Amino acid sequence: MDARFPKIAEQLLLIERELRVQGWWDDESPSVEALSSVEPFSVDTLDFEQWLQWIFLPRMKIILEQDLPLPNASGIQEMAEMVFAARNVQGKDRQLQVLLKEFDQMITASR
Repeated sequence: MDARFPKIAEQLLLIERELRVQGWWDDESPSVEALSSVEPFSVDTLDFEQWLQWIFLPRMKIILEQDLPLPNASGIQEMAEMVFAARNVQGKDRQLQVLLKEFDQMITASR
């Protein structure tokens, strides 16, 4: 098991918690078509927060549960910056961006 797994698992829980706190957690899954997008971050079918909830978090959970290799790099916080800069969310996104940056740093940290 990769030594980073426990910290990454905790970080994923913090990301989920922040999505819930901000009211960005959906009870209903998007359509199969929306979830099947081949575009990066499913930008053509999902909001960024939906992508985090329905694509990113489940995929990372599978990686951790099945002891699969972690990605070599992550640019999720950069995407979050771009998404939130285009919106007027008045700082609601700040904590989520901090958590995503920490996740990115964990992924790129030496094993």
